[in-house]
Amino acid sequence: MALNTSVLNEQEVATAKARFEALLDTLDTVLFGQRPLIELVVIGVVARGHILLEGLPGLGKTELVKGLARALALDARRVQFTPDLLPGDITGNPVLQEVDGRRAFVFQRGPIFANILLADEINRASPKTQSALLEAMQERRVTAGGDTHALPEPFFVLATQNPIELEGTYPLPEAQLDRFLFKIEVSRNSPEVLKRIVQAREIGVEPAVSAVMGASEFRELLGLARRVHVPESVAGYIARLVHATHPGESAAAAGVRYGASPRAALALAAASKARGLRHGRPHASFEDVQAVARPVLAHRILLDHGARLDGVTPAQVVDRLLEEVTVQTTPLPASLAAAKIR
Repeated sequence: MALNTSVLNEQEVATAKARFEALLDTLDTVLFGQRPLIELVVIGVVARGHILLEGLPGLGKTELVKGLARALALDARRVQFTPDLLPGDITGNPVLQEVDGRRAFVFQRGPIFANILLADEINRASPKTQSALLEAMQERRVTAGGDTHALPEPFFVLATQNPIELEGTYPLPEAQLDRFLFKIEVSRNSPEVLKRIVQAREIGVEPAVSAVMGASEFRELLGLARRVHVPESVAGYIARLVHATHPGESAAAAGVRYGASPRAALALAAASKARGLRHGRPHASFEDVQAVARPVLAHRILLDHGARLDGVTPAQVVDRLLEEVTVQTTPLPASLAAAKIR
C-alpha cells in the first residue's frame, strides 16, 4: 500500500489535537499521577502499535487498558495468562458440528477477535502460548486448520507483565518483543498520589469512564496520524539511530550483542508521527524521535553477558545513543514551513 503523502491542513491538525487532549484527560481520571505514561500509551495506540506495560502487580496497568477501551468505545476482550493456557484458548479452535446434515469442523473464534486484546500478565503463560500471538500481532490475522481469519480493524494487543524476577514468569521471546511498538515501565506512585487514590477509590470499584469518541472518529484519527510528514532529515536521524544500536557501529553500542531491526526504524517513525500530531504539528520532529526512542528501542537491544554483569541496561544504551548520534537539519518543504502550526 502506497504511503499517503498529502499534507495535513490546519483544521485536521487542530481536530486531531483536540481528540488527543480529550482522551488524555479522560485517562487521567483512571490512573492518577501518571500523565507521561498515559501519553505514551495513547501515542502508541494512535501509531497503530501494540504496547507492553511492565510493572509490579497493583499499579493500575490493567485498569488503564480497560479505561482506554471504554474511552474509545471499542470491543475489548481480556485474557488472563496462566501456565495452563493453550494457544487455542486465545485464537480459537475448529469444533466438530452438524452443518447441513453432515458433520464438519467449524472454527469457533477465540477472544483475540476484538479491537483490543488485553493480555494480562502475558509472561505467566508458556512460550508456546505466547507465540500464538505472533501472527496476529504482525499480520493481524489468525490461521487455524489451514484457513486464515482476518482480525477486526483496528486491532491492538495491550499486554501487561510482571518483572521477570517474580516467581512463575517466563521471559518473552525476542521475536515477540520486537512486535511491540512500545515497552513501558510502570513506576510506583508517590505518597501524594497514593493519598489521592485512597480518597477517591474503593477496592473492587472500577472508575467510571465515558466514551470520548466513536469508533469512526478514532479510525479517522489513525488515518490522520499516518499522513503526518517525516522530513528527510528526521528520517535520516531515525536510520542513523537504529544503525548505531549494532555492535561496532557506535561507542554507545559497547556491550550490545544484537541491535535493533528495521522494524524498529518503522516503529520510531510511526510513533514520532503520532507524537507530532498530538502536539499540533503536521510533521514529525527530532524532539519527537528522541521522546519515543527509549520505549521503542530499549526492548529491541540485547546485551552481552559481560555488559549485564556490569549492570548496564538497554535503556542506558539508548540514552548514550541519543547523546552520541547528532541531528542534521535540513529545511522543511515549503508546504509545511508555511503552515501556521507549531
